[in-house]
Amino acid sequence: METSIIDKYRNTADGQEAEAILRSCVHCGFCTATCPTYQLLGDERDGPRGRIYLVKQLLEGQPATARTLTHLDRCLSGRSCETTCPSGVNYARLADIGRTLMQQQVAYPPVEQLKRWLMRKIIPYPARFSALLALAGLAKPLLPAASKRKLPQISTARPWVDSTHARRFLVLEGCVQKAVTPSVNAATAQVLDRLGIRLERTPGGVCCGAVSYHNGQREEGYDFMRRNIDAWWSGLQQGVEGIIVSASGCGLMVKEYGEVLKHDPEYAEKAAFISAHTRDLSELIAGEGLARLAIDPAGEKIAFHAPCTLQHGQRLPGVVEGILQRLGFVLTPIQDAHLCCGSAGSYSLLQPELSTRLRDNKIAHIEAGGPTIIATANIGCQMHLATGTGLRVVHWIELLADRLGD
Repeated sequence: METSIIDKYRNTADGQEAEAILRSCVHCGFCTATCPTYQLLGDERDGPRGRIYLVKQLLEGQPATARTLTHLDRCLSGRSCETTCPSGVNYARLADIGRTLMQQQVAYPPVEQLKRWLMRKIIPYPARFSALLALAGLAKPLLPAASKRKLPQISTARPWVDSTHARRFLVLEGCVQKAVTPSVNAATAQVLDRLGIRLERTPGGVCCGAVSYHNGQREEGYDFMRRNIDAWWSGLQQGVEGIIVSASGCGLMVKEYGEVLKHDPEYAEKAAFISAHTRDLSELIAGEGLARLAIDPAGEKIAFHAPCTLQHGQRLPGVVEGILQRLGFVLTPIQDAHLCCGSAGSYSLLQPELSTRLRDNKIAHIEAGGPTIIATANIGCQMHLATGTGLRVVHWIELLADRLGD
């Protein structure tokens, strides 16, 4: 794709990176076939190719408008378009650059600004988020039925296995997952203990930074990233193998620390090291001897929803499914399994109508297979799917922890 970037952007790091991405696009349109919002809305501007043109126009000097920003905000950043793209266009990175630059030109309405500010000041902080959930729980009897369904079910905490093994990994405890499903990382520690691996929590660890970074507040996101790097650094210098992340969305963000902090003179090298030593939980377990877990699933029928951040972002399609099948679980089929469930981090809060339509489509395809339980690999998907089905929705590692043999 030919470009004519204006002087304002031409010599900036964002402008140069965006231009390189734009030039890699051959505007073939294959991406539209797997874009969830294009499938729903049928508008070229609500598909990857159209959004690429919108960012291109901005960089070439055409003013951004509220309508332009709306089309970019409707993007889920699920990256199914990147999986489809024959030219390897780094669309998600271009979208992040575009959002940041457009928000410098276009102001959200006051109510929208407040919503986004509150989201960034509450969600990444587990104590604040837990307090909000507690207040919502007290008010639940007074809420309408639709609002009640949106309140997440807080899982019962499991005891943390404090094992002593030569192999050691640190864990990102996260923010929403730490507040809503603290059982997930405890289940991870339990399963890894059976595999001869010690999982260690890290004082000082914080949100991965995705909530701020992907909503145009990059400097705020960088601060979270740097704090995590500082918290993990000493452990990685003292025999820890790496960082394990059980939430696929957070894992994708941490794996990209090296890329997004590459211009930071103090943290670039450390960020690259952290990213190189970060693994999704499924990557680690898939390489271990699963017989040691002594799991008997008794032919239980499981629907595994693969989050976009796992199958498209981290490029790990089929890894969790392979683990579950090797252990004897029966996986039910899911039509259009490559499409997003509509959670997409903060998307379900910022784009509730589209998010709900995507969720309902996903639930219909999941339930058609007749599963007894739904498993997934990301806290956002877990919470979002649970609001639209009567089936129990869990993180897949909890299936393993609940069925560990003696």
